[in-house]
Amino acid sequence: MLVTLILYDPPKAHVYFSPTLDQQKTCSDCEETLIDGDLFIRYDVTHPQDIGEIQIINGYFVHFFAPDDLPQMPKNVVFVIDRSEALMTILSELHEDDYFGLVTFDDIIELWRPFLSKSTPENVTEAKGFVKTIKARHMTDINKGLLSAVDMLTSEKSHSFPDMSMIILLTDGRPSSGKLDLSKIQENVQNAINGNVDYSLLDTLAKQNDGLARRVYEASDAALQLQGFYDEVATPLLLEVNLNYPGNTVTDLTQSHFRQFFKGSEIVVAGRLQELETNTFQTEVSANGLGDQFLVEGLVIAEEWDSVFPDQEYIFGDFTERLWAYLTIQQLLDEREKCSAEDKEDITAQALDLSLKYNFVTPLTSMVVTKPETEDKDEKLIADKKISYVTHEFVSCCLGVDGDPHFIIELPDQNDALCFNIDHKPGTIFNLVRDPLTGIVVNGQIIGDKKVIPGSKMHTYFGRFGFVHEKFGIRLNVSTKEILHNPPSFAFSSMDLQVVKDRSLTVTLRNSVKFLIILHKIWKMHPYHQDYLGFYTLDSHLFSSNVHGLLGQFYHGVNFEVSDLFPGKDPDKQDANMFVKGNKLTVTRGWKRDFRQDVRNGENVPCWFIHNNGTGLLDGVHTDYIVSGLFKTT
Repeated sequence: MLVTLILYDPPKAHVYFSPTLDQQKTCSDCEETLIDGDLFIRYDVTHPQDIGEIQIINGYFVHFFAPDDLPQMPKNVVFVIDRSEALMTILSELHEDDYFGLVTFDDIIELWRPFLSKSTPENVTEAKGFVKTIKARHMTDINKGLLSAVDMLTSEKSHSFPDMSMIILLTDGRPSSGKLDLSKIQENVQNAINGNVDYSLLDTLAKQNDGLARRVYEASDAALQLQGFYDEVATPLLLEVNLNYPGNTVTDLTQSHFRQFFKGSEIVVAGRLQELETNTFQTEVSANGLGDQFLVEGLVIAEEWDSVFPDQEYIFGDFTERLWAYLTIQQLLDEREKCSAEDKEDITAQALDLSLKYNFVTPLTSMVVTKPETEDKDEKLIADKKISYVTHEFVSCCLGVDGDPHFIIELPDQNDALCFNIDHKPGTIFNLVRDPLTGIVVNGQIIGDKKVIPGSKMHTYFGRFGFVHEKFGIRLNVSTKEILHNPPSFAFSSMDLQVVKDRSLTVTLRNSVKFLIILHKIWKMHPYHQDYLGFYTLDSHLFSSNVHGLLGQFYHGVNFEVSDLFPGKDPDKQDANMFVKGNKLTVTRGWKRDFRQDVRNGENVPCWFIHNNGTGLLDGVHTDYIVSGLFKTT
C-alpha cells in the first residue's frame, strides 16, 4: 500500500492513500477486489505543558494533555505467550528498573521463573535463551496462562515492587484447551485480579480492565506489529490521572479519569460549557507520578479566534462539537462491552443517536460505497466491492428564508420539510429569532420590486437584517451593500465575519451560533426587480429552549402528522390533511429552493406548504412578529 503524508503550514495536513490494483485483488488471478484491513496514521503535535492546551469554540471545549518531560515509572510486566515473534526485541527494551516474568502455554503451563525478575542484563540474556526454546503451540489454554500471570503479580505485592503492573498476552486469541467459554475466562481473570492490575486479552477483556488490545495481522511484518503494540505501553509516566473542572462551568464531560498515561500518548477530554459566552474557567490535573503526586492548576483563557486559527475557515462552526461527539460515541461503545445487559440497550441507543446526528461511521451506522460507472475494465477493479452499511442519512437541521419570502423548515428527524410564505408590505420588519437566554435577536426588513409588473402582484423579499447580541453588545446591520463592497473577513473579539464577495456573508458569534446570508444579484438595469437577501441558520441546536420568532420557534423541531392525500387545485400537486399544534390544516405537497450551495439555481427541497401566511403552523399569526425597528429586542 502507498500512503503519502504531505504537510502544509500547520495546522493542516493532507493524507493520500492509493492502493495499487494488484493490492486490491483478492488473489493474483481474481477479477474481484477487496479493500480490507486497517489504515493507521501516526502523528504528533506540540502542546503546552502543565495543564495542557484547551480550545473553546461555539460553546464546546476540548482539552489536550500530553506531558513528555516526566520521569519514567518502573513497571511489573508478565508476558503470557504461545508464540515468540518480536519478544527478543521487546526484552531488550525493558527498562533497568522494570521487573518481568515469562509464561508460555498450550495445554501445559510453563514458567521461565515462578517469580518476577529485575531487568538486569544477565536476567534479560537468560530470558532470551528461554524464548528461543519456545516451539509452535497447537493448543491454547488462555485461562490457565492468564491466571498463572495474575498469581505471579499478586504474590509479589508485599515486596518492594513498582506500583504499575501489567500482563501482556500474545496469542491468536482462540482458546482451544481448558476453559473455552470466553465469558468464563473473563470472570475467572477478573476475580483473580480483583481490580489491582491492568491486562490485555481480547478487546472485551481489555476494556473491562482499562487495558488495550491490538489485532496483529498475519503478514511478513507481524513482528513489527507486535513491537509497535509493546511500544504503546512500554513507558508509563503517570497513574490515576484526573482532569477536573471546578465551579460547575462544564457539562456533558467525556471521560476525565484515566488509569494510566504512557509516553507518546495523549489524553483528550471534551465537554460543553454551561454559559455560551464563557471564555475562562478553572481546571486542574492530578495524577500519581514517580515518587510524587503530580498536581497542576490553571485558569484557562480562550484566545481570540483570529490568532488561534488565522485564515482557517473550516475550523469555525462545529469542529470542536464534532470532536466532543466522537469521543462521547467511542466512550459509549466501550461501555457497551463492560455494562450489564439491562444497561446495554440504553447505551446503544445513545451511541446510535449521536452517530446519526453527527454523520459518523460506527459499528452501529455507516455508509454505502459503490463502484463508478466506467467502460475501462481496469478501472472497474478499483473498490468494486460494495461495502454494506446502514443507509440512514441524518443531516443538521437547517432553517431559512429566501425568495418571495419563502420560509423553509427542514426536519431531518422526520425526513421531511415544511414551508410557508409571508406576504406583507415593503418596509415591514419581522422578528425572525429571539432567544432571551443567549441574548441573540435577528430581525429582517422586507423590500419590494422597483415597480409592479402590470397585471401581477407586488413581489417582496428580505433586503436587510439586523443582528443583536445583548450580552456582547453587538449590533450588526447587513444589507446587499455589505456583501458587495466589504473586504473578505473581519475578526472581532466576540464575532467573526466571512465575506464571499458578490455571494454571501457568514456571521459567527463567539462560542455560539452561525448565520449565513446569501446575496441574490439582479441585473442593475432590470426594470422591475432588485438585489435581495436569503437568510439561513446554522447550528440552530445551540439556541436555548426558550428561543422564538418566525424561524426560532422551529429550531428545536415541530411534531406533525400528514394523512389522507387527495387531488389539489394544481393537478400536478397533491393536497393532504396535516395535524400540527392542535390544528387540522389543508397543505400542499410542493418544493422550495435552498440556495446555500448553489446561489444561482438553488436546490429543490420537497416540503409541505402551509397556506395563508403559515396560519395554524405559527404560534399566533404572522403579524404578531412585526417589530418597530431593525434592532428592536422586545
